[in-house]
Amino acid sequence: MFHGKLCLLSGTSNRPMAESIARLLKTDLTPVEICKFADHEIHIHIERSIRDKDVYIIESTNNPGHEYLMELLILIDAAKRASAARITCVMPFFGYARQDRKSRSREAITAKLVANMLTTAGANRIISADLHADQIQGFFDIPLDHIRGLPIIAEHFKQQNIRDLVVVSPDQGGIKINREMANRLGAPLVIMEKSRSKKKHNTLDDMMILGEVKGKNIVMIDDEINTAGTMARACTMLRKAGAKDIRVSCTHAVFAGPAVERLDACKLKEIVVLDTISQEGRKQPKNLTVLSIAPVLATIIDIINTSKPMGIYLDKL
Repeated sequence: MFHGKLCLLSGTSNRPMAESIARLLKTDLTPVEICKFADHEIHIHIERSIRDKDVYIIESTNNPGHEYLMELLILIDAAKRASAARITCVMPFFGYARQDRKSRSREAITAKLVANMLTTAGANRIISADLHADQIQGFFDIPLDHIRGLPIIAEHFKQQNIRDLVVVSPDQGGIKINREMANRLGAPLVIMEKSRSKKKHNTLDDMMILGEVKGKNIVMIDDEINTAGTMARACTMLRKAGAKDIRVSCTHAVFAGPAVERLDACKLKEIVVLDTISQEGRKQPKNLTVLSIAPVLATIIDIINTSKPMGIYLDKL
């Protein structure tokens, strides 16, 4: 089914990515006026007609997540009221996803809340990358296309032809993604886990390494690096165990709180991230490599716009 001519809108959270996607699709971003009133309420005006067009709104909801989320909701509402044929939210980073279940009474499930808000506002489809938990896909009653950043990062490391390579999962929660990285790189997998120590939790004394890392070059991957506490603890343990160069990677470079200082203290060979969160104007750690996910997003947008099969492409990643 044809849903109208392609139209790209961008919020303010990741303008460089939006511009990259537009270039790859050989089109322009539709001009949008985004400003704030004196009381900081967000005002948005789409400056060209988008009637009967297939609209894609590009906006990550990283810090400050509440502002970018509200900006996205207003963009959706403006597009709906401007008679867009279909509205797809391209959310490389899906904020508020960490709260995907109740861990104790009287807590909110914000991932579901945001899913409801996007749908109620008028979104017809979502495109996102490496959600905090796979079950979040089921929170939506509209189609959601879930992209993984691992294939892009794995290809980057593969091209480096790293010798004596071992892939390490910094905790038990990261075993699945690091196992796939190990398979793609043809390297053994080592797992770090908390031992059953009766000492204070989250200290190096109650961590253990299941595998050999002495004299090895290390690669680790996670869906996001937030405060970098897990990565920093893992790096300290790996150094003590005789590891050589350590490379860490993630899809979402949140880099909150003391993350940059912790990563710099690890003296990492390389930190590889994707551009789901713009790094412009932000404090960055040393040896940072930013890879672009824009080509994948542009391809998926083109597939949706032209009603081609999606699974064939995603299965190749």
